[in-house]
Amino acid sequence: MKAILALENGKTFECESFTGDGFAQGEIVFNTSMAGYQEILTDPSYNGQMILMTYPLIGNYGTNPKDIESDKIQAAAFLVKEYQKKPSNFNSTASIKEYLQKENILGVHSLDTRAVTTAIRKEGAMRAVLSTKGSEKELVEKAKNIPSMQGMDLVKNISTTFCYYLEDNQKIEIDTLSEKVWDKIDTNKKFRVVALDFGIKYNIIRSLENAGCKVLVTPAKTLPEEIKKLNPDGIFLSNGPGDPAALKYIHKNINEVTKFKKPIFGICLGHQILALALGAKTFKMPFGHRGANQPVKNLLTNRIEISSQNHGFAVDKESLEKAGLELTHINLNDNTAEGFRHKTKPIFAVQYHPEASPGPNDTSYLFQEFVSIMKKSCK
Repeated sequence: MKAILALENGKTFECESFTGDGFAQGEIVFNTSMAGYQEILTDPSYNGQMILMTYPLIGNYGTNPKDIESDKIQAAAFLVKEYQKKPSNFNSTASIKEYLQKENILGVHSLDTRAVTTAIRKEGAMRAVLSTKGSEKELVEKAKNIPSMQGMDLVKNISTTFCYYLEDNQKIEIDTLSEKVWDKIDTNKKFRVVALDFGIKYNIIRSLENAGCKVLVTPAKTLPEEIKKLNPDGIFLSNGPGDPAALKYIHKNINEVTKFKKPIFGICLGHQILALALGAKTFKMPFGHRGANQPVKNLLTNRIEISSQNHGFAVDKESLEKAGLELTHINLNDNTAEGFRHKTKPIFAVQYHPEASPGPNDTSYLFQEFVSIMKKSCK
């Protein structure tokens, strides 16, 4: 079935829908990963975006219930060069076509993904419309009228509305907040961590648990006094979508939380929110970092780490020093900030995803580092 991709700059591209009739809109971004497409589709950080995969063949290993990062597909649409109709993998329970159709997500192939990627690299991530109906002119006009990602609060749309802990990918709801809730969560784990959900990935929760933490996930709007009531050993700020600068109601809460003298660890959007709450600044990147092969230099160890990333905004390096923060990691492709720590408090954050394992496990040490900081703080 014929489909058209229309960009806000007036460019259009013909393709074919492999999921049937459909319409999608949002910011179009590209991801350079060769695998992990199911994790990418279900990553809440992609909420409001259409994902274009630069690797030419997608779907050859199918999909399964274990490789999900949230309870639904978060992407607005999925765009590939060629999709594999018949996956070959013993774990597969459905093809990528069946997986997308089940959640009514538009998927297209036979698209010149290289040309679209080149356009994004030259002009930046753009608003776009993907449809099986309508003229090119009509679709371009619709693309121009889509709200910009800059200034957009998407966290309010996807953050949990209740507190929970995770058990076999199932959310077990907690109805009242008090120190007693920790007794309900895995008693084999030692450290109590409140994870604020701005769009948290399941594997982040699992990584914290594997490091020895009991994890209680709470809504993005959780008030500082509610967190204090729980008396956690540490506080985690999750990944998520949208513009971090638009979350002023969260900045205020996090600023108060930083006064608790509790260890705090932030990832991705959590990294940006923490920086803003402490007085630093953020900016929108031209086309962001999205892929499983981003080289990062750890300035504290002088080691190079290969990381998985997904972000369209970044922390302004120059603003960190004035906020009492120290730059700890930089991206070797464009020299942007990838991590910082507070000079006097047990607070640190990274822009990339240490819970993701694109092959290398170079960055997974950060969860143990968080635990080590909590150990020292508990003494």
